[in-house]
Amino acid sequence: MLNNPKTSYIHRGETIDYKNNGTAEIKSNDVVGLATRIGVAGCDIPVGSAGSVHVIGVFDLPAVTTEAFTVGQAVYWDGTALSSNATGTVPAGWIIEAKAAAGAVARLKIG
Repeated sequence: MLNNPKTSYIHRGETIDYKNNGTAEIKSNDVVGLATRIGVAGCDIPVGSAGSVHVIGVFDLPAVTTEAFTVGQAVYWDGTALSSNATGTVPAGWIIEAKAAAGAVARLKIG
């Protein structure tokens, strides 16, 4: 038997508590960059306060209007929109509904 440290169940992990250390209020449904992934604010989070951020779920997010997305495609957040460009962006998740190139919104599974 392995000598494992004691663990404690906290919660399902669909949301996390997130402290807004930025200079502007985070509004409900804003995309929140989390270093190597994104989340979506579940409430308004004033500067210096904490609030919930969804890290699992399906969301409609702004997307570039210059490329089509296919189901299962990995996409990235550039700070304003989803794209297939992995350079200088944050992994966002994967597409669950095909998007035409002209579409301005993409349906995404984060987490």
